[in-house]
Amino acid sequence: MPPLFSCRTAFISDVHLGTRGCQADRLLEFIRVLDCETLYLVGDIVDGWKMKSGWYWPQAHNDVVQKILRLARKGVRVVYIPGNHDDRVRDFCGVHFGGLVVARDAIHEAADGRRYLVTHGDEFDGVIQHARWLAFLGDWGYRALLGVNTHFNRLRHALGLGYWSLSAYLKHRVKNAVQFIDNFEAAMAEEARRRGVDGVICGHIHHAEIRQIAGVTYVNDGDWVESCTAVIEGFDGALEIVRWHEARAGYAEAGVTLAAEALAA
Repeated sequence: MPPLFSCRTAFISDVHLGTRGCQADRLLEFIRVLDCETLYLVGDIVDGWKMKSGWYWPQAHNDVVQKILRLARKGVRVVYIPGNHDDRVRDFCGVHFGGLVVARDAIHEAADGRRYLVTHGDEFDGVIQHARWLAFLGDWGYRALLGVNTHFNRLRHALGLGYWSLSAYLKHRVKNAVQFIDNFEAAMAEEARRRGVDGVICGHIHHAEIRQIAGVTYVNDGDWVESCTAVIEGFDGALEIVRWHEARAGYAEAGVTLAAEALAA
């Protein structure tokens, strides 16, 4: 049995099940070594936008759903907070599905007493709220870039090199993208301040980060399309980012098998 990421709480978002860019096998690996009391699904778990234009649902995507429901059956508190790509799930806020509860957002109290607003974040994205057509266009371009990124990393793998996100690199080198991220983070911090909490935990922009913004703790758990990241809360209340590409390399060096086909057992 592999060693566990033993923690009080785990936060994951932006899995985008139903798309070819989703790294479901990597998420299954992480869930296999995850031991937590509460799991927050912080939006865009299923990509309803993409599924409207074509069906793509391999076994690994089904396995992710089954694994999460299995955690709920075993007593893990699972809270599903929908995002913009799975916004139809918002119609079921307050409903329980096999031990999983759907909520619009949540206030999470950490072990150290600090309180965090947990929300996907799309409601604080001006493009999503006021120019939805532009968001769809941007989503199409983003998925095209991810396709290029996939082939690029196959070449890197053949050369013995590690995973590297071309799309993340470009996103953080383009001035407008950097400004968008800064604006989004500031808006999230301001909402946390307005709600009277110590911080905010969100997703949406696919950029994992923990930092202070004017006295508010801003936390983004990243995604499972590019970076394969999550945020975990230790039993002392401390938050940290898990970068799975790096963590799984450590397991490989220790001789631990994390083969996706073994995860359904």
